[in-house]
Order: sequence, then structure tokens, then C-alpha cells
Amino acid sequence: MKITVIIPCYNEAKTIGKVIKDFPSEQLERNGFELDILVVDNNSTDSTSMIAAKSGARVLNEPKQGKGHAMHKGFSNLMPDTKFVVMIDGDGTYRSQEILRMVEPLHSGFCDVVMGSRLTGKIHHNAMRTFNRGGNWAYTHLVRLVFRVNVTDVLTGYFAWKRSTINRLAPQLKSSGFAIEMEMITKMARMGCRVYSVPISYHPRMGNSHLRPIHDGVHILHMFTSNLRWHAPYKEGSSKEET
Repeated sequence: MKITVIIPCYNEAKTIGKVIKDFPSEQLERNGFELDILVVDNNSTDSTSMIAAKSGARVLNEPKQGKGHAMHKGFSNLMPDTKFVVMIDGDGTYRSQEILRMVEPLHSGFCDVVMGSRLTGKIHHNAMRTFNRGGNWAYTHLVRLVFRVNVTDVLTGYFAWKRSTINRLAPQLKSSGFAIEMEMITKMARMGCRVYSVPISYHPRMGNSHLRPIHDGVHILHMFTSNLRWHAPYKEGSSKEET
């Protein structure tokens, strides 16, 4: 069974090689999984693409700036035999070694989507500022209350999906930037996807973050409110999807 890992990157030359090399390939193979790593270079000005290619990843360039654009590119370039799809940031804050924890609930048929939760996992010292943690906590509780979905970290950068879920979700996504996570979770909730969280670890990143807390927070809030009245174009139950 093939897992395609999408890694959206912008100037992550310091970390992308380690992110790729840290995937537990042998352990995945023993569990019947084949790994396909797809790095989407979001018009980097450093050697991100070169290092990713040398580390064994497929590399695509997305010249339109923004994480949303990078994810659109990744979703539209999945291998035909991809069974599961994983998203992880390329800045080294998430652990590639934890991919099996993300995929197992999908493989067992427990759910359609897994979100890696930092807030219920291990946040290492200086990995997340108090302001960012408070904002994430607030957005998470809003989504749980309004959209009735069982998640504990709505702004995580570590996701895993069944391919059948991505086939439904990807055409509905419009976000170009960091609001992509909020758009995905709110629309998945409206689509009736079975979404759950698993605890993960979160580490300090190397270099400067590309996230602008106030600016991007406003866009995330706008995404939340704009999706309050959004409805899926059809009502096919996700519980009937392929397992």
C-alpha cells in the first residue's frame, strides 16, 4: 500500500534533508507500506529543491506563494496507486518517525482523517509561543463547538487521509495560504468525514517561521466564519468509503 507524503516547503534547506531521511522506511516496509515522498517547493530561493531531490524525494515547483497553493499542487500530483496521503511541514518541527501513528487508524478503518495533535502531545521547550498556543486552543474549541468534530489541534501541520477522502476534499479547497488547515477541517466536518486526533511531538524549528500570527490569524478566522454556511456538494457518507 502506497503512502504519498506531501511536504510543502519554502526555504527549508536546513531541515528538508533530515525530514526526508527520518521517515522509518524499513519499519513501513515491514508493515506493508511503500513510501512516496513529494516535496512541493514553493518558489524557494535557497537549495531546498536540490537537497530534497538528492535525499530521494520527488520534487515539484509551485511558483504561486502560499502553503495552500503548495498543497493544491501536491494533491493534484498523487500517484495513481496512492492509498493514503500524509502532509507534514518541512521545517523539522514535526517528527517523520511518527508517521505510522498517523496512518494506522486509517489502515484499520477507524476513521477517514487523522490530525496530529500537539496540544495533547509533547510540545518541547520553545517550540510554540504562548500567544500561538492560546490562539490555537481558542480556534480548536470553536471548531469543536460549532462544527461538532472531535479534534484537539485544528492548526496542526501533520495530517493523514485516506485517498478516497482527498478525492472528495481537494476539489473543494480554495485557500492559498496558512488558512488551508482551517479550511480543510471545517469542510471535512461538513462533508461528514470521520476525523480524529492522535498525540504527536512538536519541536523548535531551525530558522525563522514564515507564519505571521496576527496577519495569518485574521485569515484563519475569516476562513472559519466563511465556512459556517458551507455545505458539501453531495452527501455521500464517508463511512462508506474504501478502507
